[in-house]
Parts: sequence; structure tokens; C-alpha cells
Amino acid sequence: MSTAAPPGTAGARAFVDTELIPHADAFDRDEAIPEWLLGSVAEHGWWGAVRTGSMVEFAALHEEIGRGCSSLRSLLTVHSMALYAVDRWGADALRERWLEPLTAGTALGAFCLTESAAGSDFTAVEASARPAPGGGWLLDGHKKWVTGGERAEVFLVFARTGRGVSAFLVEAGAPGVSRTPVRGLLGTRAALTAEVRFEGARLPAAALLGAEGMGTAIATGVLDIGRHSVAAGSTGIIAAALEGSVRHAAGRRQGGALLGEHQLIQRLITRMAVDLRAARALCRDAGALKDAGDPATLMATCAAKYFASTAAMRAATDAVQIHGAVGCSDGHPANRLFRDAKIMEIIEGSSQIQEILIAQHALTAAGAGRPRTPEGGAS
Repeated sequence: MSTAAPPGTAGARAFVDTELIPHADAFDRDEAIPEWLLGSVAEHGWWGAVRTGSMVEFAALHEEIGRGCSSLRSLLTVHSMALYAVDRWGADALRERWLEPLTAGTALGAFCLTESAAGSDFTAVEASARPAPGGGWLLDGHKKWVTGGERAEVFLVFARTGRGVSAFLVEAGAPGVSRTPVRGLLGTRAALTAEVRFEGARLPAAALLGAEGMGTAIATGVLDIGRHSVAAGSTGIIAAALEGSVRHAAGRRQGGALLGEHQLIQRLITRMAVDLRAARALCRDAGALKDAGDPATLMATCAAKYFASTAAMRAATDAVQIHGAVGCSDGHPANRLFRDAKIMEIIEGSSQIQEILIAQHALTAAGAGRPRTPEGGAS
């Protein structure tokens, strides 16, 4: 069964094979994606993929990047969420200032939702924004686990205002904005994660996305983009686990036979291969629904994210098992895939949140429950 990339990603596959896979473990060790790589992604035009191509193509690209380095794919995820928000809900002044730099990747964006008390429940955020004397807003709050927060030029921030939760685009260099790098994470260690504080940060009126109080609707939209990316990136983890496991099983002898000749090892590899096909199909389905403007894409994306992330964790666990002790060692790709895969089950809505939403949708369709809006998701 082939592990070839989806159609249309040949350039990305070559990039991943030459620029990511040989260096991904070093990025993980150094807990940083280097500037040269960020620039290379910009040269390929991939920072703007959420705006310049179809969502099917977007998923295929993010799968390939996820096959090589989940940390880089995570940066692409949150950047895409910020770009999508500006493109869809930004006022003319905001679009004029940020749309092209974000599309080109000359400015990077990040997603600020998660807080200590509220977690990723965007209906319970404690960050607040109040009208400033003379116009604009004053923003206060503390956001945790902000992927790309150490490097981003702008933050998509959710804060409570007088009319409910609202969304703002905040320049990282504005007075009152500070960030602290987060180190020692379990996975996606190179994703430049930070805590971001806003202490009386002065924002122009145009920083507000959409209308005041639209934050819940905007969060739902951008989380759908984030989940699509994470589902695709999780599919890439499955592909990487399968490729590494097949390569190891074909060259390692155990008990007088190649490891791949043992039926129990074949069972693990079979599960990875089938999961890869299934996860890829679910992502493609969700992307096609997005491209068609079908609202069913929200639940299709939840399903894709749920299946792909849990399958990635399963595949990464089996990859460590197949590699044995060497797969448990720091600096081995199986070790990194295992740690990164666990993060996929948490970010942009944990597996448990997806289970609640998917089950509630099924019950509602059968007339046994009430509709729920897809929500939740770490930044």
C-alpha cells in the first residue's frame, strides 16, 4: 500500500524530504524553528495557502508538512487561522495593513485563546477589552500556550467586551504587550510557544474583527480552519510513522527473520496503512465541503480531526513498539512522533470535545438532542 503524498504536493514532498526530515529532530532539540526555514516557507508561498488555494489543497500541503515536522505545521496552522480571520472579518484598514504581509509570510500571525482558568472555552474567556478615551480599545489579559507566540508579529486575540466575547488583531510590538517563551513542552517543542500578556494595550478601533460581540462566531470559524490543519498534520504523522516502521522492519532481523516477516508486526503496519487512507479521505471530504461552502464541513472537520489525531497517536505508539529501545531514545524520529502525536489529541479541541460534538450532532440528527456549536481548542 503506497504512502505517496496526495496529488498536487510534489513540491512540498521534495521540500519535506530535503529541508525538514533531516533537521526535524535538531529543531525539536533546540526548541525552535530557524529563520531560514520560515523564509523558505514564504518563498514557496505556503503561509498564504488558506487564502490562495482550495481547502483540499490546503490539507494536502499541511499533511506533507506534518509528515516532516509537526512544529512547523503548527506554526502554519495558527498563522492560517489569523490570516483567515483578517480576510473574512477584517475592516478595510485592517485588511490593507495586514492581508498581504500575512499572505506573503513577511509577517506571521498567532492565535490567542487559551487562559489558565477558562482553558480553551472561548465562551468563558477572562481577558477584557474596554473602550479607550478618544477611541479604540484598552486590552488586558493573559493568554497561555500560544503557538508561534514567541515569533509572531500579530495576535488574533479573544477578549470579553460589553457586548460579549469579541475578536481583535493585536500587533505584538504594541505598548502593553509582552511575551514569555515556554520551554520543555511534551511535543511540538520547536513551535515557538509563548505566554502573552496584555496590560492596558492600546488598540485602534480597526483592530476589532467583525462587530463587537461576534467573537464566538469568529472563533468557531477559525477553529474549523485550525482543526482542518491539525487533522491533515495528524495524517502526516501517520504517514511518517508508517514510512519509518516499514523501513525499520524491512532491515532489522529478529529471531532469524526480518522483523517485517513477523505477523504481529505486519498487523501493526496494516493498521497504520489503513488509518492513513481513512484519515486522508476524511480530510479530503472536509476540504471539499469547505470549498463548496457547505456548512456540513464543520462536523466533517470534527470527525477528521478526531479520527486522524487518535490514529496518529496509535500509529506513533506502534512505531515506537516496532523500533524498540532505539525508538525510545532522544533524537530518534519515532520518539518525536510519539510526543507530537499526543499534542494532536489536545490542540484545537481535545478528543473528548470532538466526541461530545460528534455524538451530540448524531443525537440531534435523530431528534434526541439539541444542536451544539463546535467549540474549544488550545492555541
